[in-house]
Amino acid sequence: MAILEVKNIEKHFGSTKVLENISFDLEQGQALAIIGSSGSGKTTLLRCLNFLETPNHGSITVHGKTLFDSSDPSTQKEREIRKKRLHFGLVFQSFNLFPQYTALKNVTLAKELLAQEQPDFKSRKKQILADIEAEGRELLSRMGLSDRAGHYPHQLSGGQQQRVAIARALALHPDILCFDEPTSALDPELTGEVLKVIRSLAEQKTTMIIVTHEMAFARDVADQVIFMDGGFIVEQGDARQVIENPRQERTQQFRARYAGN
Repeated sequence: MAILEVKNIEKHFGSTKVLENISFDLEQGQALAIIGSSGSGKTTLLRCLNFLETPNHGSITVHGKTLFDSSDPSTQKEREIRKKRLHFGLVFQSFNLFPQYTALKNVTLAKELLAQEQPDFKSRKKQILADIEAEGRELLSRMGLSDRAGHYPHQLSGGQQQRVAIARALALHPDILCFDEPTSALDPELTGEVLKVIRSLAEQKTTMIIVTHEMAFARDVADQVIFMDGGFIVEQGDARQVIENPRQERTQQFRARYAGN
């Protein structure tokens, strides 16, 4: 069974149709790359998966549990949205780190806040926070940032900030890790260090959805690729097949434009 099933998702902003009939499945341990020109609907799709936007139509299912169904009001309760977001870790384009907190605190903060809701938090506070900190340090170590735990965002390069953001997303153990153009805010010399981390996550069979213009990277890392244009899925399939031998003219045009990436 697929870990993620997206069926017939539509999203409209007023009379503007941003997503139309978006459907795909994602298996455990797979990486899916979503490519397409600016304005094709890629980021809106990620925001719908993370419930930062509410689709107008369709359904989203994770591990066989329906998180959203436009025909079922019981799946659209506002108080349930935070729980649903825990299934998806989102790494933004622009890092979105808290400037007043260290790298370590940025990684651990969300988990600390969730821990405070546990019935035994007061009685086990010291141990719980110690465990969260230890895990945060281990995640920073995985990102190659063990010596930057006490640094604030302004003391880190863009590539280091994005790696902290990845560690923060991983801290809540999401079912699916989502990246929204993770290198678009980086200088070319810093792009490689972030792509290296994502490549490592793919090798570890982390389930991921990656919105990217880096076509060569998508070809080498992703199991499957979706090409979007004008809010529709134009082509989807095996990553190498879609990128190296696209069948649709619009995919071919996009490939010709970004072939050097």
